Amino acid sequence: MNDVQNEKDIRNINIQRVGVKKVHLPLQILEKAGSYQHVLGEISLSADLSADFRGTHMSRFMLILNRWCKERISSREIRMILEDLTTKLNAGRTEISLQFRYFIEKEAPVTQLKGMLDYICHFRGILEENRYTFVIGVEIPVSTVCPCSKEISQYGAHNQRAVVRVFLEYFPDEFVWLEDLIRDIEKMGSFEIFPVIKRSDEKFITEKGYENPKFVEDVVRDLVTLLRQDQRISWFEVECEASESIHNHNAFAYQKEVRS
Repeated sequence: MNDVQNEKDIRNINIQRVGVKKVHLPLQILEKAGSYQHVLGEISLSADLSADFRGTHMSRFMLILNRWCKERISSREIRMILEDLTTKLNAGRTEISLQFRYFIEKEAPVTQLKGMLDYICHFRGILEENRYTFVIGVEIPVSTVCPCSKEISQYGAHNQRAVVRVFLEYFPDEFVWLEDLIRDIEKMGSFEIFPVIKRSDEKFITEKGYENPKFVEDVVRDLVTLLRQDQRISWFEVECEASESIHNHNAFAYQKEVRS
């Protein structure tokens, strides 16, 4: 059969990224405790394509990903996937993006009832000219109480759920655990989110949140202050997005910093 993909293309256009998206596979993520958590990953995998070729070999993307199905995945394995793809396609640049829900057990603040809370996490890897970049990301739900609403109201203040998003790269000889990053970030809101609570917990959460009002700008500035102090991190970007309870739109604040 004719190999149409390998036909020479006369338009002389290099394509920066071609590949597959929304690939769902079971994987294992290393936990700080030393065990592995089984997760369902949503994966995008791509490579550049020379102007000489009409198309890439899409099946090779899937063959490589399926070899890692149910396997343990960390920064080292992601680099191995990219190296394999680079060799198979003779590519100059390869990239992978992995999103998954990661579960951590949390205790209610008063009753200490335990439950599992899920967090959206991300791994992203780029391999270009033998330079490897690995980025981790987390999306953390928090609650925020509006300082302005508290100030102008005789009683009460509007509050809402917000999402804090953090992406960062740490230096090659360092390591950042998802559990540590999540624990530090979820303290940046007015108060944390819990999977299981009773009335005594709800009273405690409501009152503590009221005592700690924050704009999205406050959350981002507190995050920047926290991450600036972490010498393991080479760059980071943070965002807080609040689903406003008195508006039909969201409020957000964003900051990116690179260590000089």
